[in-house]
Amino acid sequence: MKKGIVLGFFLIAAGAVQARQPNVVFILADDLGYGDLGCYGQTMFETPNIDALAKKGMKFTNHYSGSTVCAPSRCALLTGMHMGHAAVRGNAELEPEGQQPMPADTYTAAHLFKKAGYKTGIFGKWGLGAAGSTSDTVAMGFDTFYGYNCQRLAHCYYPAWMWRNNEREFLWGNVSSFSKDYAPDFIHQEALKFIRENKDEPFYCYYALVQPHADMIAPEEYMKKHRGKYLPELNYEEDYYTGQPEGHAAFVAMVNILDDYVGEVMAELDKLGIADDTLVIFASDNGAHEEGGADPEYFDSNAVWKGFKRDLYEGGIHVPMIAAWPGKIKEGVVNDHISAFWDFLPTVAELIGEPLPLKVDGVSYLPTLLGKDGQGNHDYLYWEFAMKGGRKAIRKGNWKGVRYDVFKASDSMLELYDLSADPGETKNLAEQYPEVVAELDALMKKSRKPANLDKWNFPQPKKK
Repeated sequence: MKKGIVLGFFLIAAGAVQARQPNVVFILADDLGYGDLGCYGQTMFETPNIDALAKKGMKFTNHYSGSTVCAPSRCALLTGMHMGHAAVRGNAELEPEGQQPMPADTYTAAHLFKKAGYKTGIFGKWGLGAAGSTSDTVAMGFDTFYGYNCQRLAHCYYPAWMWRNNEREFLWGNVSSFSKDYAPDFIHQEALKFIRENKDEPFYCYYALVQPHADMIAPEEYMKKHRGKYLPELNYEEDYYTGQPEGHAAFVAMVNILDDYVGEVMAELDKLGIADDTLVIFASDNGAHEEGGADPEYFDSNAVWKGFKRDLYEGGIHVPMIAAWPGKIKEGVVNDHISAFWDFLPTVAELIGEPLPLKVDGVSYLPTLLGKDGQGNHDYLYWEFAMKGGRKAIRKGNWKGVRYDVFKASDSMLELYDLSADPGETKNLAEQYPEVVAELDALMKKSRKPANLDKWNFPQPKKK
């Protein structure tokens, strides 16, 4: 009888181990271009840890960010809504600190995980509502937050304070000099601590790094490794961002730090024995930037894509994404499934078996990750950006439609590109395929509802 009881307890325990829900770690780089990684074609500098992640899992070649700038892209990632429906569609700054919040009833990936019993943490840049607002990190479902509440303050790598949930914590080494305490190191240690403290229960770790966003600056130990290797140097004189006489070296140093952090996260998962229980996803929030001394043309940061951050050509929104999960995702796979940030929420909902309480724009890519049949596809992808004169873009299959200067001429002809033959968007085919233009134009018109802020809305086309 005793042996039977012992065996029964053993079987129950074994079943409990097998039934453990997977951890999810989402690592988001800031303003990293598609071509800034070795595994995506970068040859001027190395990214060994991120390249190793790609070898361990799946590299996506047709993945898109939520938007072409920070806040709306993160909103799409967390809420499953594209820019025609998202609560945040641009960078709207508030004083003294923070950005336009999302409505209080916004549903996020963190809410989903919490309902399923996960511990939830965000480390790095938030940018979706100041402390105490309707959409601070606590209100949006995160148990733990450490980092920059305001993305504007995240431009400074040596700030006077960080936020822990809704409380400021001063970095006393920076209060007078702004040069001692490198904030990303503090954020990184908090992310590793969260993983260690929750190794025995399922967790969702959203690690929103700030590199390589301007300011273009890195600790001297990293600058020494790269100084003088990328000549002629770019000397950026101080304007909005801090001056940087060695822009090229600083950029590579920042990517070097980012790569080291990714390597340390992966090493921690291995050390704790939970790598096989953890889905890791790495991506960038938009295309490469040109600010503060960054020089994406020098490094070919966007590969063949046209445009940069703030563009809705491919260079502003076509981003790297890598997913790894030992034993679940096959190693060394390159996949061309068309996907976007708003697919993350339905993907993890399917992953953990938690129903979504609302309709979202995303399509789960879990079948693609696991190599199974039944992968759904988007009818089309849609973006809009109500700055730089107003911009809209849509992709349906291999057709890409782009409209700029929407505030001047909201009913102007779309530019039309065939991405299968012209990934660099160099040949506008609108005059040759008016029926495709009409189809994409109609889809654009039905893809949006009015935004929360008037400045994110576009003028109505003139009646003909």
